[in-house]
Amino acid sequence: MTNSPLWLSQLQFFFSLGFLGLFLLTQVGLAWVLVFFKLRARGGVQSRYVAAYRFWVRVFALTAILVMAAGVPVLVQLGSVWPGLMSKIGNVAGPLMAAVIITTFVFKSCFLGAMLFGQRRMSDALHTLMVVLVAIGLTLALAWAMVLMSWMQSPAGADLADGQYRVVDWYALVFNPFFLCFLGLALVISALVAGFLMMGVTARHSLHHTVDDTDRSVFQTGLGLAAAGSVLLFVLLAVYGVQVAATQPAKAAATAAYWVSGSAPDLPLLAWPSESGARNLFSVELPDLARPWLGVDEIGVSLGLDKFAGMHAPVALTFWSWRLLVLLAGGVFFFSWLTLLYVRRHAFELTALPQGWRRGLSACRYVGWALLGLLMVHVWLGQAPFAVYGTVTLAEVAVSESTDILFATTLAYGVVYVLLLAGFIQLLNYSVRYGVVPVARRRGRA
Repeated sequence: MTNSPLWLSQLQFFFSLGFLGLFLLTQVGLAWVLVFFKLRARGGVQSRYVAAYRFWVRVFALTAILVMAAGVPVLVQLGSVWPGLMSKIGNVAGPLMAAVIITTFVFKSCFLGAMLFGQRRMSDALHTLMVVLVAIGLTLALAWAMVLMSWMQSPAGADLADGQYRVVDWYALVFNPFFLCFLGLALVISALVAGFLMMGVTARHSLHHTVDDTDRSVFQTGLGLAAAGSVLLFVLLAVYGVQVAATQPAKAAATAAYWVSGSAPDLPLLAWPSESGARNLFSVELPDLARPWLGVDEIGVSLGLDKFAGMHAPVALTFWSWRLLVLLAGGVFFFSWLTLLYVRRHAFELTALPQGWRRGLSACRYVGWALLGLLMVHVWLGQAPFAVYGTVTLAEVAVSESTDILFATTLAYGVVYVLLLAGFIQLLNYSVRYGVVPVARRRGRA
């Protein structure tokens, strides 16, 4: 490892950003699921969807607490781990981060409390409106965050002068080449997170308890999200790959392990990239299929890693994160659609699935988190050595700390996040097995 402090800084920030991303997307996905349950409950099938709402709103509330807690380390590390970053992109990042914070504060302070604690004090129509507004607010906050993340991948609408970015066109900045793709990927993965979580929870519940109408409705909702989301995920990953080829040719070459410009653009399905030897030690390739996924020069020659003088992402990490992501997306697609076709033949009855299949669904309930983790590895760690692609390097803005201090703080953050993640999973498993604790009633009120 050529620069251990820099890698530890990246890893520490990746832990914090990844933990925040896991629960933020879980929260967004569950928010729209709760909107669906509330609307269906008003449509004449009350009992099953009311019960579904009451269970999943507790899971949603737990994710809301974790998101609020996870946001603080990310903001702190922007100053402690990357102290030089805001001085360079503050004119861009400042307003966007303020938009995220204000949107989150307004919608959560105004509507989240009413949604979680005010149901018995307002009409059903008004409470449904609160649930819808919370979902909209979370989606808007996510959209602002995606503007900043996508702009750092393709810094359009701002000029770098005297070491600082200055905004020249907010429309071009917001609707940069990656924004719609990133937002679409975030929303689709949030749907997959919620869908597989719901399927896994109901499948696990069916192994220990009698299945009722509520379980069937939750399972069907989750299966619909998983099946539709798996199709959209492939479409958006293809769009993302094309955008990387057009705007980030170095990352595209690393993703394809394409070393020499102008050589046959064969697509390696499996390979062992060697940066020291600038070649693949082992490769299973499809001939001439990498061309659409590679950048080209002004005369149409495919650009290899030799054109970037070492200023490219770690090849093995970028190469394998993308292939594992596509492989897992394929597994999600086939598993969700096979499940859909099977239960459709049995009137969507959950218990018609064999026990082994239901155990598989239970084991896969966090597969959406794995998809998000692999995508973040390719996007964030695959952006190295740049903080803002093509202009600001990580080395320019990183903290000057010793390796021992960075290792200790990174390890501490990692341990805390593992414990919080384990606590969330344990609470969810307990709720699945024993049910949620009923709310006590006093004087006719909850």
